[in-house]
Amino acid sequence: MGLVETLRERGFLYQITDEEGLSRLEAEGPIIGYIGFDPTADSLHVGSLVPIMALMHMQREGHIPIALLGGGTAMVGDPSGKTEMRKMLLKEQIEANGEKIRRQLGKYLDFEGGKAIFFNNADWLLPLHYVDFLREIGRHFSVNRMLTAESIKQRLETGLSFLEFNYMLLQAYDFYRLYVDRDCRLQMGGQDQWGNIVAGIDLIRRMTGGTAFGMTFPLLTNASGEKFGKTVAGAVWLDAEKTSPYDFYQFWRNTDDRDVKRFLGLFTFLPMEEVERLGGLKDKDLNRAKEILAFEATRITHGEAAAKEAYQAAIRQFGSADPEGRIETSSIIRSVAMDREASIPVCYYAPDEGEGSEVPVVDLFVLGGLAKSKSEARRLIKQGGGYLNDERIEGIDATIVLESLKGEGVTLRAGKKRVVRIKLGEE
Repeated sequence: MGLVETLRERGFLYQITDEEGLSRLEAEGPIIGYIGFDPTADSLHVGSLVPIMALMHMQREGHIPIALLGGGTAMVGDPSGKTEMRKMLLKEQIEANGEKIRRQLGKYLDFEGGKAIFFNNADWLLPLHYVDFLREIGRHFSVNRMLTAESIKQRLETGLSFLEFNYMLLQAYDFYRLYVDRDCRLQMGGQDQWGNIVAGIDLIRRMTGGTAFGMTFPLLTNASGEKFGKTVAGAVWLDAEKTSPYDFYQFWRNTDDRDVKRFLGLFTFLPMEEVERLGGLKDKDLNRAKEILAFEATRITHGEAAAKEAYQAAIRQFGSADPEGRIETSSIIRSVAMDREASIPVCYYAPDEGEGSEVPVVDLFVLGGLAKSKSEARRLIKQGGGYLNDERIEGIDATIVLESLKGEGVTLRAGKKRVVRIKLGEE
């Protein structure tokens, strides 16, 4: 399954400029794609998790995501989705916010060895000479066409500053710079970014004759039509100091019944068969699905230990939908248990082979839920991200003898954080 199919299946895809062309590009090798994050606050919030999860899926599929910090565009302010001009921030505040967001994104993406890339558009936007920029870039933009963009049209009724009107040019220039400097061919963002993304694709074509692609995600509201991530207490932040892991867990645990399946697809890495099963539960059984959603979402943002602590605190206060109060989350294919001492999910392997048989490592990566397919497991190993007992796996044809799965078994690791232990199933 390719990137587009994965994102569509999980509910991320809203619009795409040229799906066939992007599929051909993916067949040629890893895609380099980016999403921008303007540092208008000192933390991202759960509304940012849709683009973050999309970048994580991109990396899991063997592509190279770019997280672009909008240190330059934040000084202008994106008018998209706003009824009035954003509050102007001092340069020093933007820089301080940006540093915190850079560290925050490092919890989700593996930036080691070029597996993901971080840029700050302040590096190329702030040194621009205004007249030169207008002559080189501005001449490719039609004001008439800009006025048809949804983000501009909405603001014309309430007032749009000339400063904000320039935002589209700056974002388009970002895409152009990443295309020229890093061969970045894909920009992704919320559906309100469609006009800005298309403007960047058009600028690349006019300036270089090259082809680039765009993809947008649906803007999320909950089943009641309210903006996703807003609560009575305000925004739900990804920073543990602004929203505690327990409150973060409770936000997901309180998901409306109608949103459970959709949120499981978007905000966890559970296999879609498991998403379908959990999303199809009814009445009181659906509360178990909410616990799993809350645990998985909290684990991705705050880590395994914090997710366990939040889950156990919730059990002490409210009880659990699981009669035994287990932490296991069904996030691994086949039979799974949680090793409470090592905090590592355990997957029990039931082999058909006899004594002395060897098992392909790529099969175990799929079995343990660290890869969705053998081809994905091979890509992971080729890129140096596959480990067996903390030793890097050097070849995609690596095997292990069946006897090594006896007793404590073996540990497989994908990247820095995703670990599973594989054991022979008990007879």
